[in-house]
Amino acid sequence: MLAPLYEEDGLVKVVLTRRAQHLRSHRGEVSFPGGGQDPGEDLLTTARREAFEEVGLDPDRVEIIGELDHLATVMSRSFIVPYVGALDRRPDLVPSPAEVELILHVPLDDLLANDVYHEERWGLPPMDRPLIFFEIEGDTIWGATGTMLRNLLALATETDWRTPA
Repeated sequence: MLAPLYEEDGLVKVVLTRRAQHLRSHRGEVSFPGGGQDPGEDLLTTARREAFEEVGLDPDRVEIIGELDHLATVMSRSFIVPYVGALDRRPDLVPSPAEVELILHVPLDDLLANDVYHEERWGLPPMDRPLIFFEIEGDTIWGATGTMLRNLLALATETDWRTPA
C-alpha cells in the first residue's frame, strides 16, 4: 500500500482512490492505492506496482519517506505494510477502470478538521474495537484506511493526533 503525498497551493494532499463498484470486496470504499504481493516481490515493489496499475503513478516519481504502522485487518484478514511516498508535484493520474472508480486528492488540512473525524466501537465486549471514520465531501473513509490516515496525520503533525480510545 502506498500513501502518495504532494504539495499544491501551499497544501499537502494525499492521493486516495474510490474502489470500483463492480469489485467483489470493498466496492465503492475509499482506500490507498495498493494490493496483493506477487511471488518473489518485496513489499515496497508491490506498493509501487499497485499504485502504477491502479492510478498510473510512475514509480520513479515516488520518493519513499517512511512507513506507517503495519496493520492486520479483521474482515479481509489482510496484513498491510503502508509506505509513505513524496511526489515533487501533483501527479497526472488515470484510474484503472478494472479497479478504481475515482481518484481523490484530499488536503491533509481537510482531514484534520474537527467535524470530519470520529470513532465508533464495533463488536461485542470483550472483542469490540475502535473503528475510525473520516467524513469528506462525497465519501466516508473508514476501517483500515481510516486507521492508516490517523497514523499518517499523527506523524505529519508530530502529535498524538486523535489517540485511539
